[in-house]
Amino acid sequence: MKDTTKDILIIGAGLTGLALAYYLKEKGLEISILEGRNRTGGRILTVSNNETPLEMGATWISPQHSQLLALLKELKLDIFEQKLGETAIYEPTTNSPHQLVPLPQNQEPSYRIKGGSNLLINSLAQQIKTTDVIMGCVVKSIEGSKDFLLVNTNQGVFKTKHVVSTLPPFLFLNTIKVSPSLPEELHEIAQNTHTWMGESIKIGLSYSDAFWDEMKLSSTIFSNQGPVTEMYDHSNFEQDRFALKGFLNNAYYSISKEERLELIMRQLEKYYGQRVRNYLNYEELIWQHETLTYTPYEGHLFPHQNNGHQLYRNSFLKERLFIGGTETASAFPGYMEGAVRNAKEIASKLQ
Repeated sequence: MKDTTKDILIIGAGLTGLALAYYLKEKGLEISILEGRNRTGGRILTVSNNETPLEMGATWISPQHSQLLALLKELKLDIFEQKLGETAIYEPTTNSPHQLVPLPQNQEPSYRIKGGSNLLINSLAQQIKTTDVIMGCVVKSIEGSKDFLLVNTNQGVFKTKHVVSTLPPFLFLNTIKVSPSLPEELHEIAQNTHTWMGESIKIGLSYSDAFWDEMKLSSTIFSNQGPVTEMYDHSNFEQDRFALKGFLNNAYYSISKEERLELIMRQLEKYYGQRVRNYLNYEELIWQHETLTYTPYEGHLFPHQNNGHQLYRNSFLKERLFIGGTETASAFPGYMEGAVRNAKEIASKLQ
């Protein structure tokens, strides 16, 4: 037995798991977070390599994200407005040339965290004892009994009063065996719950200057031809490090990194010319390859399908097991705001 003193085991040290531990810290509970990766953050990952910080996961914040904004304020983290500009490069079809089109006036702005989204993760992690986060710990099964749960992992067996999974529900139900069996209705909903970020391919290119501004061209791109479907200015707040960041059509997940990069270069060359090839650093993350986030669906799921489903409000195994994470939030599921709200919702139920 690994430890018999924990009140709560949290599966996953992403935003939901770390925020949950943060909200529970005043209750005097013994908590451990079991994280399968060798890093915290889950679907938040900022990569810099001494160049412009590039977000390979969750990035943007809306003014409506009140709980996330409140948490950032508590942690003394600042935000800044995402630069969009007044125009966008738009490529409607393969047979139509790209064009510069006006963006809608008075659209609601989006914001980013100054210094990168990783600062939110690092700030939350600093509120937790390092011994309470167990890295490289993959959960294999959960067994219920009258008074406690046994959590079987690759690092041994843990005994606890409560378990909170913050994994995507589809991943949780397909990779962790639970006994006694969970309700069939829950299995059915989870099997048809879309995993936020699961099929995304994030890409980023850092540069020594914002040549797109010098050329009086937009850094906002929308293309129905691709392979880049969307791209935005990703320079830092201080405007001394410059980058473009966007999404690649997920059909390109199976080719090599070198092939993807060359296709991206050819597309961006159409808009900006040869200067796009003078990048300092290229980063990409194919979330389909992240086995601790994504496992393939049996059929097609629509984006956000069953996210926020009412069944996820319930607890299981005699009120000892909670299924959390951004997909299960009662509001803004599938966003950072949903992750924070879900953490607060579950924290209010645990004593």
